[in-house]
Amino acid sequence: MTGASSPNGAPGEAPGAAGGALLVVGDVVTDVVALHRGPLASGTDTTAAIRTVPGGAGANVACWAARRDGTEVRLLGKVGMDSAAWHERELATSGVRPLLVIDPEAPTGTVVCLVNSGASAERTFLTDSGAALRLAPDDWSESLLDGVARLHLSGYLFFSEPCRALVAVAVESARARGVPVSVDPASAGFLTELGVDRFLALTEGVDVLLPSRDEACLLTGLPDPADAAAKLSRHVPLVVVKLGDAGALVARSGEIRARVPAVPATPVDTTGAGDAFTGAFLAALLAGTGPEESAAEGCRAGARAVEQVGGRPPTNT
Repeated sequence: MTGASSPNGAPGEAPGAAGGALLVVGDVVTDVVALHRGPLASGTDTTAAIRTVPGGAGANVACWAARRDGTEVRLLGKVGMDSAAWHERELATSGVRPLLVIDPEAPTGTVVCLVNSGASAERTFLTDSGAALRLAPDDWSESLLDGVARLHLSGYLFFSEPCRALVAVAVESARARGVPVSVDPASAGFLTELGVDRFLALTEGVDVLLPSRDEACLLTGLPDPADAAAKLSRHVPLVVVKLGDAGALVARSGEIRARVPAVPATPVDTTGAGDAFTGAFLAALLAGTGPEESAAEGCRAGARAVEQVGGRPPTNT
């Protein structure tokens, strides 16, 4: 395992944030973002503005969480030798302590994000997971939880066998230490492939679930996201459903406890908006903020995220 140094200190030292650090386990990938206007022209050229930026749902969450002053954030992920140094530098610049495992055989994952630069700024992903989904139990160590107050797992970890095995070990370690665990399901498409029942079984013992509207409805079979949130909160103690430009729902014990309004924004690229919400929400929760205000902070971060290209927060503000 290799990692860049950070002013937050070593894992065993006293954490910088009140209550301890946030450890995110998840994907680190290279995003190739292509902004085009209107439909793609099949069989010929479509003019686009193309940028290569660091991404990955887990890494994005970590970077947005680290924006909150005083929050110590660490990230465990797997990358290829081809871009490990670049990803470490980018994470450290965002205030995240990278704990990256270098895979000697697979390249860093790559996602091509096709973004319609019209009013909706909707995006389509082409995903080559590469090393990102090769995290395995051998990459886990009990010491990773030293000084950690919350563990967050990217949902992409549930979509490969080695990562699922790591999830089981990490959740068991966290529960033994009394560290709460959160999960963002990450992808309705991959959830369909995995199977709802299997996902719910794998998240047994999780404290916080952060699905999108589509993911919540898929996980419950219910068309209304409020009904879906309420039902999921009978399985997981705290459920926060991200509704995009409709805000968020907070549910506990089978009931909707809050409907949090969205923050107005002019979308440029919606890539990473859900990750921004999750990161800001978890950082606020870590600092002792209640779920409703934490969700409001998540909505504010999501609004900032859609007004820029790429899934990471700017590093100069």
